[in-house]
Amino acid sequence: MISQLKGILSYKTPEGLTVDVNGVGYDVVVSLTTFYRLPETGSPVTLQIYTHVAEGTLALFGFSDLNEKNVFKKLIGVSGIGPKLALTILSGLPVHELMEAIAAENMVKLTGISGIGRKTAERMIIELRDKLAPLAAIASSERAAAIHGGNGRTYEEALSALVNLGYHRTIAEKALGQIKIRPDSNLENVLKDSLGVLSR
Repeated sequence: MISQLKGILSYKTPEGLTVDVNGVGYDVVVSLTTFYRLPETGSPVTLQIYTHVAEGTLALFGFSDLNEKNVFKKLIGVSGIGPKLALTILSGLPVHELMEAIAAENMVKLTGISGIGRKTAERMIIELRDKLAPLAAIASSERAAAIHGGNGRTYEEALSALVNLGYHRTIAEKALGQIKIRPDSNLENVLKDSLGVLSR
């Protein structure tokens, strides 16, 4: 089973991408969350892979980090949720928001995802609420560690402002990840720097 691919991103669209590993091209399907985190074509890329084999066919599902892959594996364990629907769910909500919605039993947020009806949302809550708790703790720790300089409040305020300006949350997170946020950084400067990244 393929669990990771490291190579050159030779082609990408929201519907799928190709990773060239030593001259062999692997077709990979990804969530929109992972898609927005991809580098430009021709750049090195590393993806966590879930290999799905069913009825004689093999499909590779790729993720930008292990946390998203682990949540994907939990999702396909829910009755009525296959790999494609699981990927749709991860495209509809970033992992941390999905876990928060399940923990809070937020039916409105869950049924707002394309293809998720009330019954499926209820199954997700019942079957995943306890299983995702350990992953949520890990994700929270990783997000905190990713906030430069420990200035978490400024980071969250800047992220909220960028989302309100119309940027996709994942794109905003990527931009903030490329700038230096120090303990004494103020919101105005952080927004200015992140908007500079986004305008490139």
